[in-house]
Amino acid sequence: MSSRTLVAVLTGAGVSTDSGIPDYRGPQGLWQRDPSAQDLVTIGPYLASSDVRRRAWLMRRDAGALRAEPNAGHRALVELDRALPLRVLTQNVDGLHQKAGLRENHVLELHGTATRVWCTGCRRRSGMDEALERVAAGEPDPACRECGGILRPATVMFGEPLDPVVLEKAAGIAQACELFIAVGSSLQVHPAAGLVEVAVQAGARLVVVNAEPTPYDGLAQEVIREPISTALPALVARLTG
Repeated sequence: MSSRTLVAVLTGAGVSTDSGIPDYRGPQGLWQRDPSAQDLVTIGPYLASSDVRRRAWLMRRDAGALRAEPNAGHRALVELDRALPLRVLTQNVDGLHQKAGLRENHVLELHGTATRVWCTGCRRRSGMDEALERVAAGEPDPACRECGGILRPATVMFGEPLDPVVLEKAAGIAQACELFIAVGSSLQVHPAAGLVEVAVQAGARLVVVNAEPTPYDGLAQEVIREPISTALPALVARLTG
């Protein structure tokens, strides 16, 4: 590929499963094992029920996302970023792209970040690690230290809209790229999934890397069903070869 070709990569939960972070919708996903777990990441039930919040804090504690390390898929995108103009549009909230070494301004977090929390009352922001330390110390539903309000992750929860500024930036990248790669995403969550169509309509070539079929496979020039931690490094090697 030309060294001036802009590549956009949309990443979903499947990119991080090899780092020990379970996805939601996959065959072994969290919601398959426990359908009620959807309430833990849905804004209405989360704000309405202290029991839901307690379960949500336990889920965050046990998931160990802050302790997770990047895998071969994350590292492959760092290599691609060194070789070609790259923008990563991620549905993930784990921060592993940045932890792997991707430049901050080359990653657009569509759904926010789980590394921070904020208060729904005074809007004070703080680190997720601090909140989890309080959970470990015996606070099942830690409240804001400033105003006593409900603490929540700095993510876009289900039932909330994406930040329109972030979405506009993502759409601009999708329209400008020549190659759009969707990796580890079911492409069922909108509006993020709709970025695939934006890119294709603007003339980009589409590659889908995902274990299960997606609604956009029919638009793709290539569909790869291999495990992401092997498929993505191989794809990057082809693109940069």
